[in-house]
Amino acid sequence: MKISNKYLVEAIVFISYVLFAMAWVGGTASMGQIMATMHVDSLASASFISGAVTLAKIVGTFGAAWVALKFGIKYAFFIASLFIVIGLLTPLAPNYELLLLSRFLMGLGGAFMIVYFNPIVMHWFPADERPVINGLNAVAFNIGTGIVLWKMAEINQFTGDWKVSLTAFSIASLLLSFAWLLVKFELESDEQNQDGNAVANYSYIDGLKDKFNWAYGLTYSGLLAFYICLFTFYPKAGISQSKWVIGFGIVGTLAGIIYSKKMPLRLPVIRWSGAVMVITIIGVSFSSSEWLQTLSAIVLGFFIFFPITALVSIPHELPKMTGQRITVVFSLFYSISYLISTVILWLFGKLVDINQGDYTVSFILISIVSSTFFIGSFFLPETGKVKAAITNEGDDKSKASEDKLCAE
Repeated sequence: MKISNKYLVEAIVFISYVLFAMAWVGGTASMGQIMATMHVDSLASASFISGAVTLAKIVGTFGAAWVALKFGIKYAFFIASLFIVIGLLTPLAPNYELLLLSRFLMGLGGAFMIVYFNPIVMHWFPADERPVINGLNAVAFNIGTGIVLWKMAEINQFTGDWKVSLTAFSIASLLLSFAWLLVKFELESDEQNQDGNAVANYSYIDGLKDKFNWAYGLTYSGLLAFYICLFTFYPKAGISQSKWVIGFGIVGTLAGIIYSKKMPLRLPVIRWSGAVMVITIIGVSFSSSEWLQTLSAIVLGFFIFFPITALVSIPHELPKMTGQRITVVFSLFYSISYLISTVILWLFGKLVDINQGDYTVSFILISIVSSTFFIGSFFLPETGKVKAAITNEGDDKSKASEDKLCAE
């Protein structure tokens, strides 16, 4: 039996990443118990796990396109799924080294998978449906995280033990990876672009030379740095409103899907959401009032994810886009973002140390850096104009518009 229904394919992709988030965040939440079981109480060992995870994200997102080009998207996604399943070792690892390896490979699988969303969506869904599917995939991690943050105690009570819960997440991922092998995923041997014309291969070198990829990655990097900071450093600074960001992030993503479906222009929602983010990040970071911090976190959570559907839709709407090119584009997008955010996080922590535990200068840094989302919107192409031209002016004028955009 072969799976050829596009919505069933999307269900496998979506649930796979939800399960990754549940296993990933569940493992992080249980890390204290895991380390205690191994009699490891070194902060250096714990930080080494975090460092390995960060390395997996950078290496994984950068190498994802190479794996896809080598094995094809179908089997590249399967490999990513198997790496995620290795998270099974997290609750069962007999020693620290195996725990470290399991977290690294699991993170590698998640990094691969987030890149593969885009060629899969491009292959299975027509252009008018892609914003909705991209938005759903963007909220998958938040849903998995939300389930763990709000329901992990109940899940552990149902399974009887946190180890059983984490094992169950990994087994469910394994079953989905086998279901993925049933997907009928046949690409044409001579890959076609959206105009039906054969196009040349788009390599890593081509991607690194493409100014769009740098503008795209830099736009997201500041927001990503803040988002990681929010869950890494803010609780240590006594700011515990991160759960509101997660919850209203889900609401914001769903609203963003509806908005992007109705409104073809991409840059306005990115630009003004970016401006709201900077203001609310300042509110979360510097307000002395708990209710104002909470309100800022609620608004922030909504506007962090409200423009994500529009952001991830831009490469899909570029002229002459192919499955190979979009894989390279998102591979570089995430690796550039994670690399820069890693440097920013290091600098954030360094400034806290230099200032004897005072977070003020670090909060100023992250507030400034988060403005890349707003600033970057002035350097990205407005792909929504192409979509509007296709809808309102017919195929001939659409072709002329796309040719002009390519020339520019």
